[in-house]
Amino acid sequence: MTAPRPVDPPTEDLSRLAGLHGVATSYSPAPGRTVTASATAVTLVLAALGVDAGTPGAVRAALAARERRLREELLPPTVVWWSGEPRPAALAGLPDGTRLRVTTEQGETRADPAHLPPGVHRLTATAPDGRSAGTHLIVAPARLPTPERRAYGLLVQLYSLLSRRSWGMGDLGDLGELASWAGRALGAGFLQVNPLHAAVPGPPTDPSPYRPSSRRFPDPVHLRIEDVPEFAHVAGRAETGRLLERAGRLREAVLDKGALIDRDAVWELKRQALELIHEVPLGPGRRAAYRDFLAERGRALEDHATWCALAEVHGSDWHRWPAGLRDPRSDETARARAELADRVDFHCRLAWLTDTQLAAAQRAAREAGMPVGIVHDLAVGVHPGGADTWAQQDHFAHGMSVGAPPDAFNARGQDWGLPPWRPDRLAASGYAPFRQLLRALFRYAGALRIDHVMGLFRLWWVPRGHPPTQGAYVRYDAEAMLAVLVLEAARAGAVVIGEDLGTVEPGVREALRERGVLGTSVLWFERDWAGDGRPLPPDRWRPDCLATATTHDLPPTAARLTGEHVELRDRLGLLARPPEEERAEAADERGEWLELLARLGLLPGTGGGGDASAEEAEIQAVHRFLVRTPARLVGVWLPDGVGDRRPQNLPGTSDEYPNWRLPVADAEGRPVTLEELAASPRVRALLDVMRESADDAPAGPAGG
Repeated sequence: MTAPRPVDPPTEDLSRLAGLHGVATSYSPAPGRTVTASATAVTLVLAALGVDAGTPGAVRAALAARERRLREELLPPTVVWWSGEPRPAALAGLPDGTRLRVTTEQGETRADPAHLPPGVHRLTATAPDGRSAGTHLIVAPARLPTPERRAYGLLVQLYSLLSRRSWGMGDLGDLGELASWAGRALGAGFLQVNPLHAAVPGPPTDPSPYRPSSRRFPDPVHLRIEDVPEFAHVAGRAETGRLLERAGRLREAVLDKGALIDRDAVWELKRQALELIHEVPLGPGRRAAYRDFLAERGRALEDHATWCALAEVHGSDWHRWPAGLRDPRSDETARARAELADRVDFHCRLAWLTDTQLAAAQRAAREAGMPVGIVHDLAVGVHPGGADTWAQQDHFAHGMSVGAPPDAFNARGQDWGLPPWRPDRLAASGYAPFRQLLRALFRYAGALRIDHVMGLFRLWWVPRGHPPTQGAYVRYDAEAMLAVLVLEAARAGAVVIGEDLGTVEPGVREALRERGVLGTSVLWFERDWAGDGRPLPPDRWRPDCLATATTHDLPPTAARLTGEHVELRDRLGLLARPPEEERAEAADERGEWLELLARLGLLPGTGGGGDASAEEAEIQAVHRFLVRTPARLVGVWLPDGVGDRRPQNLPGTSDEYPNWRLPVADAEGRPVTLEELAASPRVRALLDVMRESADDAPAGPAGG
């Protein structure tokens, strides 16, 4: 069945032009159904790519120019060569007699591109007819190695994990403590957290970690202030004492009085403390380490710190700054940077301090015996007014936003408010922004989760001022994006996990698996969709994945098992059907899973054993099931250990629900500290299930 065509379908010429620039003029939201993009959307997307398609004549001219360029082009701007695989088609198809010259990353010059070391090299080709072209040659390992042994780990949103030492939200000291305890006492192999990217400063700060100012630098709000060495020199000051008292009151408000996590209040206190610390001169060794950090991060850090300093003066949306400051390379910006040199240095210092504490957390995890350690999360994009879009303006498609087209779950589509990278500019730069981003994250990550990993292949672009229904898919060079990802992960010795939930176009999961990128499998979504639709038995799960019972965007397991997730959505007016229908469907789903768990002998009285309450027993059974799968990594949502009912994020809400502001809590909603989690018999029992079951679980076969 074909959906009704839009009012202004693309012409044949516009469709051809769009296709040559990677812009799709239709998409399939479901098998057998095709939706055609509007000519308006396609024209606006092409304009964001620098292509004038505003009139029929402009379309014809742009089409002729594009076809001519592709016909005359000797090499594309970026070429991928997987180690050990045949010569790429772009090189194999060069005219006979073409001379090649390669300059490697290390500065070595070669005449033959074969047997190059992994890296991004510069290749120049000169054809017999005199044509010449240069390209970035990405040489990457054919695939990432999968984890050497099966591991289980914990999943938690760091801000929600408060200890009796944190200042109103979880911090990097808490992360190190949790990793050390989980690795040493429980045999956990990894600890996955939310994105720790730098947020757009408030107030109010957007609490979502998935819409940051910068993905290249972490947010200093996560610092454990007392762990900064220079803090010892200001600890005795009266103003420091007052800050510590206020921090204690913030912590007590959340833990003892039921207040929400107030990121802005936490940052205000930490900022004042860091201002005091900044007055303390660094010792010779610390200063040398800081200078090394400045040199290593270079212009990227200088740009980030400059944006932070300018935002303090002019606000956090650079589009509203004085015209001269909107360009990071302008004379006005250079003068402002000099005038604000102390503030620029302050923000550089914060980036360094945060980097060192992140590295310390990963070191604590590995010293505790974790084979993977900290799994960091890469958000799919950045805020349009933030530091990254200011510093890298040429690489973003301005006037566009990433989202999702209408589907069976959201008839209006989605607009995430994140400007996309331009695929043409990425290719022309040899994917430099992506390489730099990954290299920065892998500094302190044992593994990286890629949010919406399908974005390596294509993204839904929504023109500003238009609804998400009026968008179009733009394709990226997935081979090049994957090659960069595999290259940087291999260099760091890190694992990569792709969040591939939801609608995934054919071939994506296969391409990711071929290169060693693990997928994500969530229990409630694993069904025999090609057959009877019933829950998928554990032996039929894919091995190359991280298997979990839930995520931060989904109901905790206790809420799912009790049906409380339906009641919450009903209270907030989010149900698409009558409540009784939703309740009946949830009860049927729960019944199907419990029946399977019982049949497999995973519930008390069926061979599962245990003296826990019915709810605890069911949660334990769910996790016994996960361990029965061949998944290489198995994750436990830490709030499940204490029966937390509340999701950290409820999609479809903003002010109606306190997204990203809830501490880990027990079944009654009482916040639970890190110390209480570590001492909790219920937590210990669940994690013992994971550890003991893992000893007898089948290991997944090697991927390929």
